Amino acid sequence: MKEFIKQAYNELSDDYEHNVDTQSAYNIYYERPAMIKLLPDDLKNKKVLDAGCAAGWYTEQFIEMGADVAAVDMSPEMVEATKRRVGEKAEVLCCDLEGKLPFADESFDLIVSSLVLHYVGDWKQTFAEFQRILKLDGTFIFSVHHPMMDIHLSEEKEYFSTELIIDTWKRQGELIKVPFYRRPLQSILNETVLYFSLKKIVEPQPVDECKEKAPESYERLMKNPQFLIIKAQKP
Repeated sequence: MKEFIKQAYNELSDDYEHNVDTQSAYNIYYERPAMIKLLPDDLKNKKVLDAGCAAGWYTEQFIEMGADVAAVDMSPEMVEATKRRVGEKAEVLCCDLEGKLPFADESFDLIVSSLVLHYVGDWKQTFAEFQRILKLDGTFIFSVHHPMMDIHLSEEKEYFSTELIIDTWKRQGELIKVPFYRRPLQSILNETVLYFSLKKIVEPQPVDECKEKAPESYERLMKNPQFLIIKAQKP
């Protein structure tokens, strides 16, 4: 399954690099503003990990905020896209979030994982590694698909199961099969509190600009949550 996910995001990398930042309402007006609001007030000289960096939008933001940034992704094509975006300004590595991460214990002040963890089948190893490399009182912020977002794609419509779903996305005129895991809310929260203290749970709403620029998306997002954001801390 990892190879399936990696291949999907290799295929999506060109779209993420050239289109998502200007054309995806869900990113521009919905997830990103809500995530940015949760960041610490001052990132200057803080060590930040962009865990699942895709084409490097967050990596670039953290650099501009003065942070010392490392970024990782399992897709080699996404890693190359991030390197093209930020050059030598960040350490950008290709690695699997389900494996051992190449960082020292307690080396990061902040870990941010944007719309990545629903591609990870078992969070225990991932969260154990995030806990290991995060400093005491360090912050962990992540966004995932909202548990209600994908229930219509479920074959069995069993909300309380953790289920592998294979969706089909149309990008740049091509159909790409994208596998991910749908989890119930209790699983998302219970897995998190095994390793971190919960600080805030956000079901984001689109910013006002979305109503003008992408009215259909605005109406949909105001009625049905699509993403869930968790802010946590290493106790």
